[in-house]
Amino acid sequence: MRFRMTFLAVLLTGLSYGQDAHLSMYDAAPLFLNPALTGVVEGDFRVHAQYRTQWKSVNYKPYTSALVSFDMPIKKWGFGVQINNFRAGAGNFNVFQGLLSAAYYVPLDRKKTHIVNFGLQGGVTQKSIEYQLLSFNNQYTLNNGGEFDQTIVSGENFGAQSKFIPMLNASALYYYSKPQARLNPFIGVSLFNLTQPNESFFGSETRLPLRMYTHLGSRINITELFYIIPKVLIMNQKKFHEQTYALEAGYFMKGSAAYVLGGVIFRAKDAMIATVGVKKDQFVVKVAYDFNISSLTAASKSKGGFELSLTYVHKKQKPADYKICPRL
Repeated sequence: MRFRMTFLAVLLTGLSYGQDAHLSMYDAAPLFLNPALTGVVEGDFRVHAQYRTQWKSVNYKPYTSALVSFDMPIKKWGFGVQINNFRAGAGNFNVFQGLLSAAYYVPLDRKKTHIVNFGLQGGVTQKSIEYQLLSFNNQYTLNNGGEFDQTIVSGENFGAQSKFIPMLNASALYYYSKPQARLNPFIGVSLFNLTQPNESFFGSETRLPLRMYTHLGSRINITELFYIIPKVLIMNQKKFHEQTYALEAGYFMKGSAAYVLGGVIFRAKDAMIATVGVKKDQFVVKVAYDFNISSLTAASKSKGGFELSLTYVHKKQKPADYKICPRL
């Protein structure tokens, strides 16, 4: 009908015909990618934070994604909590999530190198929008060559400005954890929005579609100091389909006792992403930048998004009696 109302309508239907909120460094945030990764860490606990901003080149108000998580292993269990916040557009369309995760570890062999994990995640999502910040067709005037005047009554009838919906997600993960192996493959599947809750602001029925992630790859230990990880992520949600291909590498610098990290990510028909980082002691810091290669390139001038990831792992004083960390 009109651009601003069409854009609003897309937001209010939960982006079911577009991209859900997602990250370029998707596996830097384990609980966001796959709840079965909860507690899969060589340490007492893990704290993670990630921030992303995008589309500043085409929107005066860039889209932002932020999350923090905490998880820890307890024997064969893993428990965690994650808080996410996503904000988009002039109307401050906001998605805030609080999620609890649990995972269970199942060794498939006596040496406990072939591992299967099962994960369950649940919580609440709040979706909200500030209608008063938006402009509508009948607020357009010919003053000053044409402009929107928000002092004019819009004439639109809105529903609630906030909506709470329950969330339930489940997943499974296989990985080969032997440290001395040349190859350490892994594969995982995550299902989000299992109950497909109604997310309409207007009292009608608009179901949030089931979303599925499939991710796989392998750590390849080239030498004792150098490894690479080719990996693939496939995302599906109703008519939306996205494929991401990545290659990450790490090199251990003996002088500084730290890993230097780097990689390249290709999101089909959307972006090329470069990543750099460092892993030292209990900290991992990574930075990524998206170069837009989609049909929006003419407007974006290839500028996409900036992303920052920080992970802290509190190490165990004594080694665990079984392998709990996939060699990622």
